[in-house]
Amino acid sequence: MRSAARFFEMKRKGEKIAMLTAYDAPTARAEAAGGVDLILVGDSVGTNMLGYASEREVQLADIAHHTRAVRRGAPDMFIVSDLPWQTYRTPQEAVANAKILVEAGADMVKFEGPLPEIVRAIKGAGIAVCCHLGLEPQNHEEKRLKGKTAAEARKLVADSCALDEAGMDMLVLEVIPEDVADVVTRAIKAPTIGIGGGRKTDGQVLVIVDVLGFTDANFKHNKRYAEVGATMREAAGAYVADVKSGAFPAEANAFKMPKEEREAFLG
Repeated sequence: MRSAARFFEMKRKGEKIAMLTAYDAPTARAEAAGGVDLILVGDSVGTNMLGYASEREVQLADIAHHTRAVRRGAPDMFIVSDLPWQTYRTPQEAVANAKILVEAGADMVKFEGPLPEIVRAIKGAGIAVCCHLGLEPQNHEEKRLKGKTAAEARKLVADSCALDEAGMDMLVLEVIPEDVADVVTRAIKAPTIGIGGGRKTDGQVLVIVDVLGFTDANFKHNKRYAEVGATMREAAGAYVADVKSGAFPAEANAFKMPKEEREAFLG
């Protein structure tokens, strides 16, 4: 298994960590070729790829399935896989389900919320752990900025420190003020990965369908690097038009029999 120690060293050196989500082999292969440091098989697969209404519908089998696909596409990549909602309610449950994701190809598992006892249990089983604070999609139905009051910010810092003391290997900070992310990043040993956490975290993660512009929706924390959704719609429309008009398939797309075989076949 690839070691999480590399990311602590990157933090120490001030080298930024680049993470993207991936859910399938071709995407993982492309991201590896692009030089990402690690891939997240997130429960965002549910709403972005599987048609679920919420991250809460994602099952452990879904994450395991997509982890295996990502591992096949990027055999040497460091992979973090999400533990879905209600799969880490007890330390025993968390360890058992973390092992399933490791068997599927994960190098590290991630869960949401300030649960130091879950960190200790999974780490005690020899599995690396990424925690997730701020906006927690599994736990927060209202998707809004977290840590915007002094009291919320102090709790977020305290929770981060408690997870750090428990031994976490990484911390995702989602949709929180940049000032708070900065304090957390300086307060803990583990590297921080921001998604809507501003510029002061040790690294960044974005959801690949947001980066590629699969839908018209966009977010303040995101940067679109392509408009794949529009390209897909245009390609599908052009294909349909060619089929309807007879332009596809063309002669270049058709296979031919050898002349003598054709004559024998047609008599």
